[in-house]
Amino acid sequence: MTLDIRSAASPETKALAPEAGLTHEALMRAHEAFKETNDLRLVADERRAADVLLDDKLARINAELDAKMQRIERLAVEARRPALGLERPDKGLAACQHKAAFEAYMRSGETQGLRVLETRALSAGSGPDGGYLAPPEVETTVTQRLAAISPIRAIAGVRQVSAPSFKRPFAKTGPAFGWVGETASRTTTDSPVLAEQVFPAMELYAMPAATQTLIDDAAVDLEQWIASEVETVFAEQEGKAFVSGDGTNKPTGFLTQTLVANASWEWGKIGFTVSGAAAAFATANPADRLFDLIYALKAGFRQNGRFVMNRKTQAEVRKFKDESGAYVWQPPAQAGGEASLFTFPVTEAEDMPDIAANATPIAFGDFRRGYLVVDRLGLRILRDPYSAKPYVLFYTTKRVGGGVADYDAIKLMKIAAS
Repeated sequence: MTLDIRSAASPETKALAPEAGLTHEALMRAHEAFKETNDLRLVADERRAADVLLDDKLARINAELDAKMQRIERLAVEARRPALGLERPDKGLAACQHKAAFEAYMRSGETQGLRVLETRALSAGSGPDGGYLAPPEVETTVTQRLAAISPIRAIAGVRQVSAPSFKRPFAKTGPAFGWVGETASRTTTDSPVLAEQVFPAMELYAMPAATQTLIDDAAVDLEQWIASEVETVFAEQEGKAFVSGDGTNKPTGFLTQTLVANASWEWGKIGFTVSGAAAAFATANPADRLFDLIYALKAGFRQNGRFVMNRKTQAEVRKFKDESGAYVWQPPAQAGGEASLFTFPVTEAEDMPDIAANATPIAFGDFRRGYLVVDRLGLRILRDPYSAKPYVLFYTTKRVGGGVADYDAIKLMKIAAS
């Protein structure tokens, strides 16, 4: 089936819950306690009188900070979730018919309504072997929730295509140039070197199961149920692939590209700076290494730059101070906001590696320009009442691809002495 589904207008979302404000206040108090405890720890270290109790207290506060941050993020995600299954007067007759026919297919396996609609649309029906496309509201809602749950999708560039892949021409080099006098002859400049990037859309699937009793219950919103069942698993799998996917039947992650010291950077590779120690950050002025990473990025990308790291790495970075003694990591200025590092926002992605020798636990860059997510239009669902009786399986597939779009827009920090 090749029914073309366009993105629907974004449904209204809920206001941020009052609990978010209270959690944010608790986060700010925990951050102040963290700074006080870490200052005491640093004084003890300078006196070479390490205090195990201080270390334990700092670890507990760090865990509390992480829990508060995650709670605020969950509340923000819930506030961004649009309601499903609501009849809107602006949907149009065709959309309402598609919704009703799709619900009939989900509940009883009746396909006649969908086939009639496809015939009207001059589309070739795929029948039970290929499944049927979900209504636009379901597809749009799943994609919106993926953007909220999958950290890389939320910060990357996103393109929707109706073909199996997205092809993007780009210029690896600009035209040659030179200075000449007013009457001097001009030589013909070289043409730019053009190349083509291809981002194939790979198939991602989930197979939620339900009993026939649940399906027959008219109070159950099947669209909302399908969306809630598949959104988390889709977000987890694609989020991991965007970071470290090998490109085999999945997107290509930015960490699996060829890495090279930033001084030797060239197109097709990701540049990196080093932490200053073999298996950790440099002991003296570790925050300076973050400055090196920030300024490895060109100014045009740096103005939209952000850090990407996991929770454990962020807990370590919270301890860093700048030359004036101020902590470089700051909690969100308001509920629903983002933590910052040297005023640049921080995205927490648990698929990033931990701090270890030769690992690259921190990325910094303009991910909107540096990484591209490709979505093929349509969320396809195949109803299977036979394979797992007495359960009905809903084989749900989505095609998504991804890869580095601009190798100059992302830099990494490698844990190494030099």
